[in-house]
Amino acid sequence: MQPTIPDFERRKGKYPPVATLLGEMYGYPTWQRWLPPLDELVDCILSQSTTDHNRDIAFEALKARFPTWEAVMEAPTEDVIATIRPAGLANQKGPRIQNVLRRIHAEHGALNIDFLNDLPIDDAKAWLTSLEGVGPKTAAIVLCFAFNRPAFPVDTHIHRVGQRIGFLPQGISADKAHSVMEAIVPPPNYYQFHINMIQHGREICQARRPKCEICPLTPYCDYFQNLPRSHA
Repeated sequence: MQPTIPDFERRKGKYPPVATLLGEMYGYPTWQRWLPPLDELVDCILSQSTTDHNRDIAFEALKARFPTWEAVMEAPTEDVIATIRPAGLANQKGPRIQNVLRRIHAEHGALNIDFLNDLPIDDAKAWLTSLEGVGPKTAAIVLCFAFNRPAFPVDTHIHRVGQRIGFLPQGISADKAHSVMEAIVPPPNYYQFHINMIQHGREICQARRPKCEICPLTPYCDYFQNLPRSHA
């Protein structure tokens, strides 16, 4: 379904040439599962408002201290909070993780979210975002990375690069950007394009100073085209 955003067809028309150039630069990554689905969900909750490094420290500490997710669910909350403190906001994230685990167990009799693979994609997103502390980004990450399902996560890099190129309108919220990117990118290419846009955001289209002088996307980039000509 076409999103109700200005100039949608022009924005969508950027995809083929940009995807080709990003593929030439970064390759054509194929899907691989990094974490089991429930691990991915907990990892995403830990990642909120922190760095990847701090998230990883907290996640590894959680896995090292508690042998199973059942043990995390049943542990004293203060023990979970202390374990994940490196991720920041531990007083929020600790109870949030335990509540998510309890909800899954209460509804499905086990700590397993593989049932999401059998739901229609919109129902799977709706179930995930009904969990406390889980928004569209976390839902999309879990569905895309754990199940290879057609969901397009929008993180800070995608949000920034998407607005600069012009896929996304300026000022759009990250939550609303998910449906726009999903309408622009063909579903079989969600994973590949997501990974390549993130790499481009890290290496060239950086937050403080984009390296436009070495970027091959400038012919298709609204940000570059709107620069004063002395800078372009």
